[in-house]
Amino acid sequence: MSGLAKILAVRGAKVSGSDAKESTVVLALRQLGAEVHVGHAAEHVPGGASCIVVSSAIREDNPELVAARERGLPVIHRADALAALMAGHRGLAVAGTHGKTTTTSMLAVSLTALGLDPSFAIGGDLNEPGSNAHHGTGEIFVAEADESDRSFHKYAPEVSIVLNVELDHHANYASMDEIYESFETFVGRIVPGGTLVVDIDHPGARELTGRVSDRTELNVVTVGESEDAALRIVRITAQGMTSEVTVLHEGRELSFTVSVPGRHYAHNAVAALAAGIALGVPAAELAQALGSYQGVRRRLQLKGEARGVQVIDSYAHHPTEIAADLEAITEASGDGRVLVVFQPHLFSRTQQLGAEMGEALSRADAVVVLDIYAAREDPVPGITSDLVIDAARSHGADVTPAHSLADVPDLVAGIAKEGDLVLTMGAGDVTFLGPEILARLAPPAPLD
Repeated sequence: MSGLAKILAVRGAKVSGSDAKESTVVLALRQLGAEVHVGHAAEHVPGGASCIVVSSAIREDNPELVAARERGLPVIHRADALAALMAGHRGLAVAGTHGKTTTTSMLAVSLTALGLDPSFAIGGDLNEPGSNAHHGTGEIFVAEADESDRSFHKYAPEVSIVLNVELDHHANYASMDEIYESFETFVGRIVPGGTLVVDIDHPGARELTGRVSDRTELNVVTVGESEDAALRIVRITAQGMTSEVTVLHEGRELSFTVSVPGRHYAHNAVAALAAGIALGVPAAELAQALGSYQGVRRRLQLKGEARGVQVIDSYAHHPTEIAADLEAITEASGDGRVLVVFQPHLFSRTQQLGAEMGEALSRADAVVVLDIYAAREDPVPGITSDLVIDAARSHGADVTPAHSLADVPDLVAGIAKEGDLVLTMGAGDVTFLGPEILARLAPPAPLD
């Protein structure tokens, strides 16, 4: 939502809105001329408003939404607003159960580095608050396409990426069949003659490729380590917190550096490379530009180091993401232990996937598990973090429950030793623990 507000403000629209609390994002929007209120109230809807834009997270009883409806203002979903902003551009939409933000960011950074000045809208910040969106002068518009509420059906891109297809967002999807149908609809929105880039190493994405193979108006480019991938990954060489990736393109090997560790991030980068090539960007130039990507906030983001302990923040909240980030961090940690502070996200997700979360977390040397972060959901009787804790313990994990964020920094500081790596993990407010843990780990200042 903040990205949309930023682009609209830069394009000259009068923008107002509200958020739950002050933040650097709010300050960045105010600097662009947007009027941002803290807290939600009916009087925040300005008299001259032409419409109100909402996300699926906004409840029907939100006082600003109620006031807008009473005044007869058009209510526009976030995805419809983004689709309108993309109109007139060569659209590139990035979809998948995991990896959307990273891949969209890789494209935004690399295309910018090549001087193409793309517009973009991303679900996370790059290096600084407010960098989740940009109104560029170029013809390309790169957007993260969210499947969670089927809103990615709104776009009509020239190129689409599907990284993977798995069951998630259980409040909106009851089965894999519904997920496949939704992704098929998304693929069907690609303009005639456009391109679908799909990572066929992921079973769900490969299945989707088969389901859309009869669409003759669609170019399909497959990527991955599989022998039948059109843009095949030949090698992924871990180099500490980076990787060197080599692909086979038009019969020749092409190598480039990815500045974040892990096989899944390498796959994201290759999907970005294939999408850029489909838009006509020279492969060698784009591969080199991908090396300028320095990561996204909360995607294995190094928060700092104290007393020989590194603290890294991860947005991972689905079992596949948890396992992938732990694999990457374990490779990068060398002989040090990996300690995880995990916060389950959503009651519905924990109810369906809590056991798988626990199994994935068992790869860590020690785990602290917080209570469920409810986000937009109401509690579900009987659904607690114990589902994750019990599953992790059944797989041999060393697990400590924590019912308060305030207890965690001292708890972790008491466990961590020099050479260890602490990973704060989850889509909720667990992200705020990194600086607090570092503060507890830092040695006291010497007395004068």
